[in-house]
Amino acid sequence: MASILYFRRVLFCSALFLLFFISLFEFLTDFDLERTHTPTESLNLTMSSLTCTKLTLFTVIAVFIQIIGLLLFVLGFFPVKSALSGVSGVESYRPPGCSSVQNQNVTTPISHELHRSLYRELSEIPPLFDRLILMVIDGLPAEFVLGKDGKPPPKALVEAMPFTQSLLAKGMAIGYHAKAASPTVTMPRLKAVVSGAIGGFLDIAFNFNTQALSDDNLIGQFFRIGWKMVMLGDETWLKLFPGLFTRHDGVSSFFVKDTVHVDHNVSRHLNEELNRTDWNMLILHYLGLDHVGHTGGRNSVLMGPKLTEMDEVIEKIHLSTIQTRNIDNERTLLMVISDHGMAENGNHGGSSFEETDSLALFIGLRNYYHASASHITAHQVDIAPTLALLFGVPIPKNNVGILLMENFHSLTDDQQLRALELNSWQLLRLLEVQLPDLACGSLSCNVSGDFHWYHANKCTGGVEEMFCCLFLDAAALHKSWKSKKVAGANNRDDYSASVLAYKEFLKTASQWISRRATNRPIGLLAAGLAVMVLSCMLLLRLLLQLCREVHLRKEPHLSDVNNNMHKGHLDQTFVLAIILILVLSMGSSSMVEEEQYIWHFVTSTLYLVLLRKTIQCIPPGMVQGSLGAIRGQNQRIYIQTCSTIVILVSGRLLRGWHQGGVNWTHLPDISKWLEQAGSAHIKAIHLISCLLVISLSLYTLSLLSSHRNFVMVVGFIFLFPGLLVLQHIIKYNNSGFAASSYGATLMAQIIYTILGIFTLVIVIALPWLMPVRNLETCSRPDLYLATDVLSDVQSKLLLGGFRDSTYVIGWVYMFCWCLLQLLLQQPINSMPVLLLLIQILASMCYYSNSDLHLKQWVEVGALYYLAMAGHFGLGNTNTLATIDVAGAFIGISNHSTLFSGILMFVITYASPMLVLLSMVMYISLKDTIPLMNAQDVDFGHLLKMTVGFPCLVPLGLNSIFLVAYTIVLLLMRNHLFVWSVFSPKYMYVCATTTCVFIGAFIVASTGIYTCMVFSFRRMLQNSSRNASQERMVSG
Repeated sequence: MASILYFRRVLFCSALFLLFFISLFEFLTDFDLERTHTPTESLNLTMSSLTCTKLTLFTVIAVFIQIIGLLLFVLGFFPVKSALSGVSGVESYRPPGCSSVQNQNVTTPISHELHRSLYRELSEIPPLFDRLILMVIDGLPAEFVLGKDGKPPPKALVEAMPFTQSLLAKGMAIGYHAKAASPTVTMPRLKAVVSGAIGGFLDIAFNFNTQALSDDNLIGQFFRIGWKMVMLGDETWLKLFPGLFTRHDGVSSFFVKDTVHVDHNVSRHLNEELNRTDWNMLILHYLGLDHVGHTGGRNSVLMGPKLTEMDEVIEKIHLSTIQTRNIDNERTLLMVISDHGMAENGNHGGSSFEETDSLALFIGLRNYYHASASHITAHQVDIAPTLALLFGVPIPKNNVGILLMENFHSLTDDQQLRALELNSWQLLRLLEVQLPDLACGSLSCNVSGDFHWYHANKCTGGVEEMFCCLFLDAAALHKSWKSKKVAGANNRDDYSASVLAYKEFLKTASQWISRRATNRPIGLLAAGLAVMVLSCMLLLRLLLQLCREVHLRKEPHLSDVNNNMHKGHLDQTFVLAIILILVLSMGSSSMVEEEQYIWHFVTSTLYLVLLRKTIQCIPPGMVQGSLGAIRGQNQRIYIQTCSTIVILVSGRLLRGWHQGGVNWTHLPDISKWLEQAGSAHIKAIHLISCLLVISLSLYTLSLLSSHRNFVMVVGFIFLFPGLLVLQHIIKYNNSGFAASSYGATLMAQIIYTILGIFTLVIVIALPWLMPVRNLETCSRPDLYLATDVLSDVQSKLLLGGFRDSTYVIGWVYMFCWCLLQLLLQQPINSMPVLLLLIQILASMCYYSNSDLHLKQWVEVGALYYLAMAGHFGLGNTNTLATIDVAGAFIGISNHSTLFSGILMFVITYASPMLVLLSMVMYISLKDTIPLMNAQDVDFGHLLKMTVGFPCLVPLGLNSIFLVAYTIVLLLMRNHLFVWSVFSPKYMYVCATTTCVFIGAFIVASTGIYTCMVFSFRRMLQNSSRNASQERMVSG
């Protein structure tokens, strides 16, 4: 039934999208067929309907309401997870729903000792331990210690942790594969460990700005019974639990380049703390192993030594505390856990097995559980209720975990059943909040031993009936067992039946609560979606109106290219077909995980279509002609053909550089081959890429031959930061990952400052300083300016100066962005950065020679698709694990959430932002004279004709994808993979939207400012000329 409903949803969604895009295509092609008005009448009509001011105003309004709609939907779909207020107290030891004890919370302050004795008396379970040492090894995958699929870990990992392996082999420790929920980042995972609750998906956003935990948790429970607690390591604990630790020494978890001092800061206090007796809980949070993963991956050469270091810490604690200090009935439990695992590249945040495979290791139990060799699978939230009952405190209110019963084998049968009963009562209270119609708690108060109306195998019907059935059946079996025990007639089968009944209820309730979607306000979601649809329609309407006006302006100039225009619209059709392909693929979780293959395929196919169209433009008589004839008479076609081939070859290299996605990361690719070859080869690639980026960029700038001296000055200025980046690579990238020394940080800060200041100065000052080309220069065609000489000197000043300035400013944007990426990206990604630059420059060369046979919205759309293919070519995916955390702290001496977040965004969206910045150069390369009349050469029309498409097309395409995926996410809100696949993808869609907004703003503001400056310069020139004429007349 579920599959049928899912299939119907997909068909319904597909039909809606198909109808939408058919209508869109009809609108886009409609202006080619309309000939009701004469060209002059149509031109006057469109000019009166869409001015530059209106275009700007409506675009800003559309973006603004899209932001509002997106915020409404995100707040509605990802609300902060609702939790029960207050903390568990004495009422947790009573059955839920019983009127005599309901809501008996203690309101008057009581002492720690009274709390402790009261809990011990009511729980009927003696605490098994007095002290707890919680050792957190950040990022340690459980398979490094316990193996995988019933097989032991690799020999190298076993040899790296000999003492821990000996404890497991002797049955002196119990190891669990404790599955962590997504997102697999530190803060929400620590919350799960201490509270047993699964946080909201947006907890990943709060991971970089941790706030105090207000939910009921173990740390607060331990504090209420008077425990003295000490914390050493990750300062996240101090932010979650401020003021609860007697002593602490916290370190920042975000300087991932540090793999040594961050752990030494913990271990230097270890001997002293182990010899002291004034604490009840000692938290040791080691970050070094996680940092090793971030900088070098799972197979880093530092992984083995780091595991050995952790093994030595475990041995020291075991020998000095557990073996020698367990006297006078004071027992210590050593719990070794990890907050999450790590992917092959060492990152985490997603939901793959490697990332969710965290460790839970219990060392110091009284009766060892000899089945530990099987390495049991559990959930990370199961740690909280287990520790609560092992130490005699109430289970946290919002816990969804179930007891790990292997740790309670030293208890008697009735005590073990009591533990299961307490866990069941706590989950039943949580169910009663989620299901208001659930009313079986009161029935449990009066259930008798002969209550056999319910049986687990007959528990069917609604959700409420099922849970009541399972719970009451377990309670009845438990009471029956106790009655028989009093009568001396109970047997082991009755006990086993009670245990199985409790486990069945606990498992069912835990899974249901964990998987149950958070209550979402449908009205808020609908309002957000409606506002986004309105924004999308407005942006597309503006884009269609601009296309119509440009087409009507082209009509008088189409006589020489009329044959090419009627050879078909395959390029336009395919650009729209790509939208449809991508939207339909969003409904498949597998397609979302492997989206990179779609982008690489459609981008390559699109440029093959453009190559076909270019070849079709070759006159038939020139096919057998010589190469010299082709270059002489069809130079544009020759340049376009070569440019397309360069784009396709570079794209193929990008596609093979990383095997992205989720399911095929194990396949060989170029980056893996280079990593296997050694760090020397990677550094050589890094240096070569940097040199080629600098050389290619300087050559591109030199093509502006009309201002050779001015261009030489600009090139020399920006050669300096290029050489600094080159020096940083030579000096500090001596291995697979950069050093975190003071010198490296200082040099990176210098590079940031120089790039920022130089870019800002050029953008502001260049339009004022750019020389105006003279008549001879303007009449000589060059690579980037294919235009006739304008008759009016003022028009030449406005157009020529504007285009020269935007060319240089666009070059500055691209060059500085590439230098920044060479500094921040992993060294293995330096060649992809070069390939992206080559693709963009080749595209610019193609479009500058496209004349009128290719529509401008098609060109900008192709660049947008190229940007997304490059995004995945850099190794990015739709999982959070591929976010490069290590590079986000280059050049940061003191942790800053804002700065590190900005750098993380810069690294992740290197390709889309590079393409958007290149739009500034793109507007300088297009021939706008056929679109302008003599009377039109003014501020408004120039901006509308040059900046309109580079801003509207990315905004329009992104709005289509945003609305489409919002609908998909809404339809998939109850899907099994909604949190592991669809929600991370939506986070990327939101971030891409932010990237497009920023890029469009930079392009628009640069174009507006540059045009304003040249308009002002023209006004000054007019004033000066008028004054000269007046002097001549008066003379």
